[in-house]
Amino acid sequence: MPTPDPARRNERSRRAILDATRALLDETGYAELTVGAIAARAGAGKQTIYRWWGGKSAVVLDALFDTVATGDVALPDTGDLRADLRLVVRATVAEFADPRLSATTRALTVETLSDETMAGEVRDRLLRPQLDAVKDRLRAGGVPADVDLDVAVELIFGPIYHRWLLRTGPLTEDYADRLVDLVMAAIGDRASG
Repeated sequence: MPTPDPARRNERSRRAILDATRALLDETGYAELTVGAIAARAGAGKQTIYRWWGGKSAVVLDALFDTVATGDVALPDTGDLRADLRLVVRATVAEFADPRLSATTRALTVETLSDETMAGEVRDRLLRPQLDAVKDRLRAGGVPADVDLDVAVELIFGPIYHRWLLRTGPLTEDYADRLVDLVMAAIGDRASG
């Protein structure tokens, strides 16, 4: 049977489904979210959701991507790289510390471990634009040319993810600030702008 053409999706129905998914995630969380509940809230058929997305995790990913895609991913540029990174890392830590957001992120993380396609979607659609924005800010901030920006970005966010995933300690603003200080020391405080 041929795969349905996503271009043929009714935009009003697609928008209603994505909006319903986000609303239900806020109300019930990922674990309690069902395709049936999304369909009922959106006024769409479950078959439509399965035909267009294939299942709950795919529609959740699209709903999250839709939220990120409408926002500006550029980092603040106050002229103080350390202060700007603190803002970003504090916001990241706050998202991971939020129980509702964390539950959705954990569920999607589990799905990515067994589904390479889902992992690619999360990496390329959700994470890459944000991580590229951090690299752009590091570059604009005067990070020395010999610093591998991909590794620098992993140095910033890898410890947060590790702490969150393994629950090795609290995710606080103090932790975020200490992390930024260590990152700045590692990449060289020559970065000043």
